[in-house]
Amino acid sequence: MPSTSTKIGHGLAKVLGIDLHYRNETGSDRITRGESVFSISSADTYVEQEPTTIEWLHEVLPNGKDIAHYFISLFPFLKWITRYNLQWLIGDLVAGITVGAVVVPQSMAYAKLANLPVEFGLYSSFMGVLIYWFFATSKDITIGPVAVLSTVTGNVVVKAAKELPGVPLDIIASSLAIIAGSIVLFLGLARLGWIVEFITLAAISAFMTGSAINIAVGQVPALMGITGFSSRDTTYKVVINILKHLGRSDLNAAIGLTALFLLYFIRSVCSLCAKRYPTKAKLFFFLSTLRTAFVILLYILVSYLANRNRKAHGKKPKFATLGVVPRGFKHARVPHITTDIISAFASELPSTVIVLLIEHISISKSFGRINNYTINPSQELVAIGVTNCLGPFLGAYPATGSFSRTAIKSKAGVRTPFAGVITAIVVLLAIYALPAMFWYIPNAALSAVIIHAVGDLITPPNTVYQFWRISPLEVPIFFAGVIVTVFSTIENGIYTTVSISAAMFLFRAFKAKGRFLGRAKIHSVVGDHLLDPSLEKKQGNGGVPSRKTPAEGEDSVRNIFLPIDHHDGSNPLIELEDPYPGIFVYRFSEGFNYPNANHYLDALVATIFAKTRRTNPATYGKPGDRPWNDPGPRRGKEVDPSDHRPTLKAIILDFSSVNNVDLTSVQNLIDVRNQLDRYAAPDTVDWHFSNINNRWTKRSLAAAGFGYYSPDPDGSGVHRWRPIFSVAEIGGGSSAAAEAEARFNRKASRSAKKADPANDDIEERAGSPSSESDSLDKQLTDSKAYGTIGQRGSKVAVVQGLNRPLFHVDVTAALESALANAQRKSH
Repeated sequence: MPSTSTKIGHGLAKVLGIDLHYRNETGSDRITRGESVFSISSADTYVEQEPTTIEWLHEVLPNGKDIAHYFISLFPFLKWITRYNLQWLIGDLVAGITVGAVVVPQSMAYAKLANLPVEFGLYSSFMGVLIYWFFATSKDITIGPVAVLSTVTGNVVVKAAKELPGVPLDIIASSLAIIAGSIVLFLGLARLGWIVEFITLAAISAFMTGSAINIAVGQVPALMGITGFSSRDTTYKVVINILKHLGRSDLNAAIGLTALFLLYFIRSVCSLCAKRYPTKAKLFFFLSTLRTAFVILLYILVSYLANRNRKAHGKKPKFATLGVVPRGFKHARVPHITTDIISAFASELPSTVIVLLIEHISISKSFGRINNYTINPSQELVAIGVTNCLGPFLGAYPATGSFSRTAIKSKAGVRTPFAGVITAIVVLLAIYALPAMFWYIPNAALSAVIIHAVGDLITPPNTVYQFWRISPLEVPIFFAGVIVTVFSTIENGIYTTVSISAAMFLFRAFKAKGRFLGRAKIHSVVGDHLLDPSLEKKQGNGGVPSRKTPAEGEDSVRNIFLPIDHHDGSNPLIELEDPYPGIFVYRFSEGFNYPNANHYLDALVATIFAKTRRTNPATYGKPGDRPWNDPGPRRGKEVDPSDHRPTLKAIILDFSSVNNVDLTSVQNLIDVRNQLDRYAAPDTVDWHFSNINNRWTKRSLAAAGFGYYSPDPDGSGVHRWRPIFSVAEIGGGSSAAAEAEARFNRKASRSAKKADPANDDIEERAGSPSSESDSLDKQLTDSKAYGTIGQRGSKVAVVQGLNRPLFHVDVTAALESALANAQRKSH
């Protein structure tokens, strides 16, 4: 009995003039002529139910359990902190101290890239590693100042300072961190981490390479002691100015060049020694890792010896040094954010957010795959969002995941994200215990550290070549991003690569090409030298590999469908054609939605018109009745009697690559159906669909009148059609499991028979292809409806609903149905 809501809905539909029974589906009470030859006495009846809006809402809207899981997932450390043990602690201590020794000099160097005093780099690194472990889904990632983001921050600070001359630079940087962090935090809380997938690997590589070149070139003036021009100009301008002012180099060049040489020399020696003495590879790894700290300490000693007397007398040092670094958190405060400050950097905010996202997510995903765990991108956005929102309270500027420090942390044997707390303690000691020593750090040595660090971010030529082998179209995108970065800015380079990648994706979606498929009968063949008849093993020809002839039965022979044009790379010697005159199999390549629907269907209709003829040439009684685009033969001439092309009978659409359809694509399909029905009149065209994997897609197609046979054009009812349904064994001796076991037994019996020829009766005892375990195909052939299925106690069920006879499980089933009903078409 219909429910109250159903009665109300039907009543409203009647008042509004909505026809709820506009479809005449198989199984409807209106079909009473017995058109179906399917007997449900041999199989379970199954009518597929359509998905409902309520069902969709239940799937999308969270329930109480989902909400609880959401809040728990915001703090991933709860899953492992209770199991923390001494072995994990030892691994975290080693990794944390190692990273701490690296992050202290790096963070101070990167603060100079951000155009800020060096202590702000220490603040940023402290807050990054301290906060991250609460929200981390990666044990390897290290959050803190990084070269690229520091450079972007520096550009923002310089530009905003021109508009707001009275605002301190660190206030602008802190405001940028909070606003950008808030945006990223919102994306993470809304679980929109998938948005990062829109940024391709080519775009990321171009961004990293161009930025590394930009940063390295910008540090050369400080490395060489060259002054007189801005190192923040466009990269190519900085190169020109370096060459023009190279003669101004001073003692800083001796510090910078030797420091850079030492960094590369130590790394090279350690790498060679690790290969030569594999047992001591761990020792050489730690020595290589600590090279930055060693070089900084060495040049602090050199600077101390050269400048200690000059500092005591207040004289200028012989070469540029950091100068006074305040002890402790002198810039801790509540961030001061105004609308004027936000307006000053609003145009650069998108690039800052993109850098925050792509650096962190790409690094964390990469190391997650290397170390066999999976990160949650949305939760990682929460982590960096919280870090950048809270960091400015201690004076931090924007921070994200660092590639070099993450690599060091991973190789050092980190066990859990808690290693970040150890690193934070090291940074805290440096903030309070080492500021007096920081005065002696040469600026040129810090520039060497930066150049050495960003050098690893440049994509090597071999990797670019691999890009070319995998996707040639994306290599120009890579070079475009690098060139724009070098000749413009990092921000423009980001926008260029992301925009071109998106444009290429849209072009592929709009211009997706479908393929017409032809049927080929293939065999499974075992043996070597299959295609060389000269290597046939003859009697007594000892040891020559034999070619095993294709064997019938046991699933060794089957039909497959390949593109007729062989553009998929299949062997063009295999001749393919339409499976039957007037029946076409068409496969979509990249979905079927509003961007590409017209492109697909135009190609489909054009090919059909070229390969078929109109069913009734006399459809138009008078020449004036014909449409202008089909004027017909010239006056006084008959239709070409030698046209032996077939008439259109059926179209099979392979939806294996289609997940969803939309209103536009379905309407285009309806228009093409009406067009082809007029072309095939007085017949109609049967539309078969295979491999539909989405219930909503089936509902959409069924709502448009697809999936079942339509009444005759003259209104006399449904054609007398033969539905072909796919069924599956669900139990008994003929089930799929029993058939597989019987097949295994037959193979085992043949192997045993070859090993012992005396056992001639093994074949009979194991079961042969004609025994009780006959193949499903043979059973279907011998039965009344679907073979002898169900006659030996087994039970079968239809795979697809009886109310959708033109929706099929695969192309083979669709073709069988189309062939079974093609005979009623005109020839």
